[in-house]
Amino acid sequence: MNGKTDCREEGRRRRRRRMKKSRRRDAMDGTRASSNRAPPMAQWYIMKTSGLVPCQVGAKPAGLVALLPLPWLPPQGLLAAACMPAASHPLWTNNGRRGPSHKAYSLGLRWDVRVGGACLKAAAGLLWFAHSSSLLSCVVAGFHLSGTVTEPATSSEPEVTHKVAISFDRCKITSVTCGCGNRDIFYCAHVVALSLYRIRKPEQVKLRLPISETLFQMNRDQLQKLVQYLITAHHTEVLPTAQKLADEILSSNSEINQVHGAPDPTAGASIDDDNCWHLDEDQVREQVKQFLSQGGYYGSGKQLNSMFAKVREMLRMRDSNGARMLTLITEQFMADPRLSLWRQQGTGMTDKCALWVCVVLNPHCKSEEKSGWLKQLKKWGDMDVCPLEDGNYGSELPNITNALPQSNLAQDSLSRPRRSVFSRAVEACDLHWQDSHLQRIISSDYYMSPSYQREGESLLFNPQGLPLWLDHVPTACARVDALRSHGYSREALRLAVAIINTLRLQQQRQMDIYKHQKKELRQRGVTSTTNLEGWVGHPLDPIGCLFTTLTETCRVDDDNTMDTGEGDPRPPVYHHVPVWGSPDGGESYLTLALEVALMGMGQQRIMPEGLYAQDKVCRNEEQIVAKLQELELDDLLVQTLRKQAIQLLEAGPFSGLGEVIHRESVPMHTFAKLPVLESSAGSGDVGHPHHGISIVPSRYPRWFTLGHLESQQCELASTMLTAAKGDMLRLRTVLEAIQKNIHSSSLIFKLAQDAFKIATPADNPPDITLLNVALELGLQVMRMTLSTLNWRRREMVRWLVTCATEVGLRALVSILQSWYTLFTPTEATSIVAATVMSHNTILRLSLDYPQREELASCARTLALQCAMKDPQNCALSALTLCEKDHIAFETAYQIVIDAASTGMTYSQLFTIARYMEHRGYPLRSFKLASLAMTHLNLAYNQDTHPAINDVLWACALSHSLGKNELAAIIPLVVKSVHCATVLSDILRRCTMTAPGLAGIPGRRNSGKLMSTDKAPLRQLLDATISAYINTTHSRLTHISPRHYGEFIEFLSKARETFLLAQDGHIQFAQFIDNLKQIYKGKKKLMML
Repeated sequence: MNGKTDCREEGRRRRRRRMKKSRRRDAMDGTRASSNRAPPMAQWYIMKTSGLVPCQVGAKPAGLVALLPLPWLPPQGLLAAACMPAASHPLWTNNGRRGPSHKAYSLGLRWDVRVGGACLKAAAGLLWFAHSSSLLSCVVAGFHLSGTVTEPATSSEPEVTHKVAISFDRCKITSVTCGCGNRDIFYCAHVVALSLYRIRKPEQVKLRLPISETLFQMNRDQLQKLVQYLITAHHTEVLPTAQKLADEILSSNSEINQVHGAPDPTAGASIDDDNCWHLDEDQVREQVKQFLSQGGYYGSGKQLNSMFAKVREMLRMRDSNGARMLTLITEQFMADPRLSLWRQQGTGMTDKCALWVCVVLNPHCKSEEKSGWLKQLKKWGDMDVCPLEDGNYGSELPNITNALPQSNLAQDSLSRPRRSVFSRAVEACDLHWQDSHLQRIISSDYYMSPSYQREGESLLFNPQGLPLWLDHVPTACARVDALRSHGYSREALRLAVAIINTLRLQQQRQMDIYKHQKKELRQRGVTSTTNLEGWVGHPLDPIGCLFTTLTETCRVDDDNTMDTGEGDPRPPVYHHVPVWGSPDGGESYLTLALEVALMGMGQQRIMPEGLYAQDKVCRNEEQIVAKLQELELDDLLVQTLRKQAIQLLEAGPFSGLGEVIHRESVPMHTFAKLPVLESSAGSGDVGHPHHGISIVPSRYPRWFTLGHLESQQCELASTMLTAAKGDMLRLRTVLEAIQKNIHSSSLIFKLAQDAFKIATPADNPPDITLLNVALELGLQVMRMTLSTLNWRRREMVRWLVTCATEVGLRALVSILQSWYTLFTPTEATSIVAATVMSHNTILRLSLDYPQREELASCARTLALQCAMKDPQNCALSALTLCEKDHIAFETAYQIVIDAASTGMTYSQLFTIARYMEHRGYPLRSFKLASLAMTHLNLAYNQDTHPAINDVLWACALSHSLGKNELAAIIPLVVKSVHCATVLSDILRRCTMTAPGLAGIPGRRNSGKLMSTDKAPLRQLLDATISAYINTTHSRLTHISPRHYGEFIEFLSKARETFLLAQDGHIQFAQFIDNLKQIYKGKKKLMML
């Protein structure tokens, strides 16, 4: 017991001594660091396969498990680079700026590399690191680190021990082995724990020479003892291998004896050998195969995209595993059995394989590597299942290394061979970086035109003496992307500036050409000038590459912009950084980024063939616009906007916003929504829209993305309406453009709603000018949809009435008077006139009596016109609208009477008859009910017909009016109704006292029941008995044994009706006997 206590006390004393030494060391370095708190400017590191990557943050990042202070250690042994100051390591510089100046370093483990949404966090690994008792027997033998990691027991799992082995070479982990069995692309928590333990506590790690050196120091007896002890300790695993090797060594002809020496896994690699971070290739293949099986290559989502992002990260760190990992991903993709199906469906995958262009354009790759990549890319491209560059339309773009001339559309694009997704990477293998002009561009910020120029050198500089790079624009931008992807951000920035200077010069020359041809082109109104290849939507994304390269330099590294795991990251913040070597002091990289984005978006280019290519253009446009919207406009950026907008508007057919452009040019709706035209177009240009007419092209335009383009056109029109608010001339110009160029009624209706919403703010008076525009658009929608089916038609009609109400009385009177050009008769009466005459509308307009009468007169006139045109659907509405005017009401009633014998149905007439009774016109109601009865026909078996209630109501109405009316309607009932049960019901109702008869003027109620033996009920009784007889015969013809119960019940009702006659019981008995005689074969009938 005392021994254990002494050991504990000794351990405490040692820990206190180590802590004092650590504090003294921190004080000497000028930094006060606590074991429980990080320094104020602590550097955090993310541990990945490419090493420990610094991440400067102000708050604890998402997924960070712990913060551990790391005293400075000399760069020796395993992961020495991890202990070096961030400012001194070439891979750890922060965008070219040096790291923190202090020498206290904190090593935090953020095991948060995301693959397919999975987040691996080594919380347990840090727990082992903090408690030294969790790591046992950590030994470094040469370039090999091995140890035993004990995983603490939990409530559900027992304590587990894992053996971990790590090989390293020149500050890189080259191989990893762990007994946990966890397979992933990234290191498991046990490997992380052992690595951190080696970094944090080097004094507790046993250092040994490589095993070959140790064996060299032993004599024969020691070697024999070593081998025998090794076999004894691990005889089950080692003995078979040891015996096999012994047999081979004892055999003089064995292969093992032909080689001098023996391998040593702890000796490390030769200085000439390549060294790279460990990458489990089998696991990479397995994960890619799994991702492909989950959802297809084209829509694989975050999983594969995160792997491509990891490849870019490796390239930026100049890690050779980047190309290896991309090769493994591509191999699995090409081996997927569904690839042929995706190819048949025309699925575009250019963006997934464009990363190969960056790989082969590595400025410092060896020729052997490039040859190997070229061979592999050609092999993949020659496979039958290899996808085409743009789905089924991969042939319209020229070679990557050829500059694109202005050409006529008459060229047959089908004559060019189809291109695979690897074609551009194969062509990029022919590019090199040895051009002296290119080398001077990327190596100096102050490279200018020399005072003495050789022949041809004048083309390499602009008039200001700045260098140009005269290359195919997407190819030049691919070079920029390659430089940036491989960590040469400064060189990429210099080349990007040279490319933009080239684009500026080309734009100016195109404007000069157009100025000389302007008059001729305007007279002809046609042009064949076009670009077959656009920069927006290009497989290499040249505009996006330049924009990102330039804005990265201007990005402010704000701690708050980092994703803290609590929500979406904040948008980036930019500031102006002057362009190095620029003669214009007011020019910054941010203004260049904006300028090149505007030039690319405004480039006149032809709409490409194929669904995928057109969809890519639309998506790329939206991505660039989203990036531009992140910029906070200041005076410099607004000045750049105006300048570039003027140039685009004046560039003629060379600009998508110019005059006389090609018919099949990509529309500029998405681009024009930016505040460019509003800032640059003068008031004199408002009435002169920039559009041109072109000749019919050699191929009919197949625009698969027409729906998207129309929606963008609508959004542009809405933006223009908002900008023109309050300006009568501009609003009229925009309205004319909408009415002329937008052909979708749904989109025009949306524009009308937008204009109405803008014109009627909640806290300000309405803008009557914009309200009139909304009304005009609504009227156009009504005309467009009048003769077509549209499921939103009723909504559109209601909205138009609401809009006209906001405009005023004159608008309502106008639509009422011209209703036949806008509405159907049903809409005009049931929706328009009814809403106009409602009490809410009168109150909303604050109308006086003459105005109300004017509005009511228009509504009544409309109602009568609609009733004459469509009496079936408008008669009832017309009567309702004309209630308060006797002459109009009589006219509407006469229209109904005239139409009753032609096209109106019994249900419509019954409905109007009930309305007349409700309004107090019983005689007119009776007349309409009689007319309805002439159109009705109830068969013997229609005892649930919907018109039965109307028939019973009509008979009750006639009964209440008197004997004469009842006598008039009974013949109609007998003629129209053949159902026995319905007739018997009518007969019983008519034998009772007439309901409400005493209330009819000039009528007296005798209070006696009507006799069925006298007119008018005698005719109804005979018809009822006849109907029962006919129905009985019909039922017996098709009766089954299980239906006899219902038949007996039916005969009971028939008997009640027969007994209403004086000799009814005799007639019924004769009827039953007659049945038995006729249907002798029906045994159950004989029992009656």
